Amino acid sequence: MRKVVSFIIPTLNEEVGLKKTLSSLPADQISQLGKYHIEIVVVDSNSNDSTRDVALAMGARVIVEKKGYGRAYKTGFSVSSGDFIVTLDADGTYPVEMIPAYIKELNEKQLDFITINRLSKLEKGSMSIINKVGNKILSIAIRFLYSIRLKDSQSGMWIMKRSFLDSINIMSDNMSFSEEIKIIAFKFFRSAELDGKYYKRIGASKLNAVKDGYHNFKYLFQYKRQLKFAVRSLHVVDKNI
Repeated sequence: MRKVVSFIIPTLNEEVGLKKTLSSLPADQISQLGKYHIEIVVVDSNSNDSTRDVALAMGARVIVEKKGYGRAYKTGFSVSSGDFIVTLDADGTYPVEMIPAYIKELNEKQLDFITINRLSKLEKGSMSIINKVGNKILSIAIRFLYSIRLKDSQSGMWIMKRSFLDSINIMSDNMSFSEEIKIIAFKFFRSAELDGKYYKRIGASKLNAVKDGYHNFKYLFQYKRQLKFAVRSLHVVDKNI
């Protein structure tokens, strides 16, 4: 039976960016890696443009989920059938051309989770100073609180195994979902942060850098008390927690 690679892409008014993102997916190269079947799940936060129409026209499955960034991913994970999961933003910022190499790395190194370091190669104008500074502060906080060294703690491009997702509990339904899944992955599983690229986004940003950054920073301190509930299989729990 052919294995499935599922792409989970959250959207909110991303009709132009989504079209470019989906048309750029290297489906043939991914399929050739292991004769994989490709599945695309677009989780839309009730867009009022043509985002859902674009997704359907390009062969994606569309699910509407209005309750936040993290909840969008949880919904996408729950309806997808992939043995491997790839997450992307719909704004053309992530290096989709590198996905076959990342999947190959996941398999060859027997990893459970990979996150992509956007900061290793930023296209000019792709990330504001305030976002760079905020990311740095959050990465330092994660290192201090959880002894995890990440260069890009807020990256939203991940490649992971279904078995990893089936073993964890993620509590956040908001932007802090991104840092929470990395904390779990690097604390309890075989994980890696790989270099990538980051391009200028297509369309207007939905991120409130100050508000979301503050929420994410506060969540790091609150989550310390909950980390012991993050993993369902007790044999992988870090005894230093």
